[in-house]
Amino acid sequence: MHRALSFFRVALLAGGLAALSACAAKDPVDQPLEPLGDFSLGYAIVVADNAKLVPPSRSATPDEWETVMKEELERRFGRYDGEKLYHLGINVDGYALAVPGVPVVAAPKSVLVISANVWDDAAQKKLNEKAEQMSVFEGLSGDTVVGSGLTRKKPEQMRALARNAALRIERWLVENRETWFAYDPAAAPPAPVAPAAAPVPLGEVSATVLDAPPPAAPPSN
Repeated sequence: MHRALSFFRVALLAGGLAALSACAAKDPVDQPLEPLGDFSLGYAIVVADNAKLVPPSRSATPDEWETVMKEELERRFGRYDGEKLYHLGINVDGYALAVPGVPVVAAPKSVLVISANVWDDAAQKKLNEKAEQMSVFEGLSGDTVVGSGLTRKKPEQMRALARNAALRIERWLVENRETWFAYDPAAAPPAPVAPAAAPVPLGEVSATVLDAPPPAAPPSN
């Protein structure tokens, strides 16, 4: 466990800028939606009971993570108006929220590690064979270059991570849209998708995923 946490901290401090550069530079809320075929969001289910805090980090409760993640998922994916319902199941695996009071040279970055599943409501089955683990950072800006622990409060850090997580999940869905969502590439040319940053290994950090099917959505009127 100690080796896993040590690796996590090294990746966070030494590799943060490289991963940050791959994240969106502008506010994710302003980014246009990628076409997703017949996708329409049913439920966004978030579980954070087993989220591991990797020090140095501010502490956040499972309820705080579940609330902010659900809000940002609904904000992003609630804009899709496809003909079929799909549910997102997200597990918060681990996080580090940059703390103030550390040397500026270290400039620790905040990071969030999640596992994602997508469910087809009509078929009542999970579309991905294995949960997709992904790591997201806050994003590169003047506020984060010196470490967001010095410039942002905890809710701001969590909101930025949750918004970037929604974007990262969207990229994953785009990669599978022809198989999962009946996307026709001839109908609308796909926009280029930026390569995803490699997940940060969590070693023994719990990788609990939502394997139980979500409740069926109420019939549409």
